[in-house]
Amino acid sequence: MKVVTTLSSREFNQHASEAKKAASRGPVFITDRGRPAHVLLSMEEYRRITGPTPSIVELLAMDEEVSWEPPSLQDRAQAADLS
Repeated sequence: MKVVTTLSSREFNQHASEAKKAASRGPVFITDRGRPAHVLLSMEEYRRITGPTPSIVELLAMDEEVSWEPPSLQDRAQAADLS
């Protein structure tokens, strides 16, 4: 039996470890100003809901064309410290 837990954003920020424990028992709804804004799930539950992730072999074997744009490193670039 899944237990649904509801926490305010403030409670979530103050009690993150308890929220993670609660997520192992069921979804944790996080509210902003009394309205549901986010849901915390265990990884097992997330995977159950989203279904299996195809392997790279399955993706490469697909007949349809797949486009992929690698993420930009521009925002993460840092000057090297050569001192």
